[in-house]
Amino acid sequence: MQPGAKSPVVLLVARIFGFMRRGTALPHCGRRDKNRVGRCFYSGDVLSLRTYIIDTREMKAAIIGYGKMGREIEKILLERGHQVALVIDAENAAQLDAAHLAGVDVALEFTTPATACDNIRTCIACGVAVVSGTTGWTSRLEELQAFCRERGGAFFYASNYSLGVNLMFRLNRQLAALVNRVGGYEVSIEEVHHTQKKDAPSGTAITLAEGIIAELGTKHGWVNDAPAAADQIEIHSVREGTTPGIHTVTYESEDDRIELRHTIKNRRTLALGAVVAAEFLCGRRGVYSMEDLLK
Repeated sequence: MQPGAKSPVVLLVARIFGFMRRGTALPHCGRRDKNRVGRCFYSGDVLSLRTYIIDTREMKAAIIGYGKMGREIEKILLERGHQVALVIDAENAAQLDAAHLAGVDVALEFTTPATACDNIRTCIACGVAVVSGTTGWTSRLEELQAFCRERGGAFFYASNYSLGVNLMFRLNRQLAALVNRVGGYEVSIEEVHHTQKKDAPSGTAITLAEGIIAELGTKHGWVNDAPAAADQIEIHSVREGTTPGIHTVTYESEDDRIELRHTIKNRRTLALGAVVAAEFLCGRRGVYSMEDLLK
């Protein structure tokens, strides 16, 4: 590569996420001190990213769900100079109320499908912004989004907070659109997670399926671990070991196979994305997703 040339990978990432406009802020990169959030600023040359610091007050955060993800989120909140004002888990779930949430800026909710809706509703009702990454309950997502708008609250939801997965979401739709033009391929999805993951298929797999359905005219629904009709996408769920998450979209024809795969190596990437979403949400009103964060 010539000196000063732009890395093809950097160019691809920047182009996919729309960061090529001069003066566009790139989220969650750069340095920070205790009371500031570091971001990168595109100044015209992708390889000449100018780091700048924007003022932001320290957040007081609540962690709802103190499992492996909750503990990782706690580490990153503290690393980035925020306070953990409240931790809620099964043993003290009754403390998720207005009195204990008083003074909290944002709650990060990673629990179970059975408890997520009530947790999110309580936070919104108490005037606390909430970031949720719990999956397996999204049939009620629109209901909670409507409740948030009605209350003038702030709610951020994503099925996956990994930057790499969100890259995959966009590539997935682009690939489906291309396959729709040429035809001749059957599509399927496989997701592999640790044995403690309770819901299946994963929220990420559902988001991938929805992206394909939006672009591929031959598919109108999905099934999980069951024979798929001609207009359905089969999602195969595997639970084994301690695997944080592997998602594979496969297109197969009589002559070849195309695979789009993302493998999460650890939970830190998910926790970091959730904390950045909380920083983004703090002080805002409305309903948001990773699409908004990555604009």
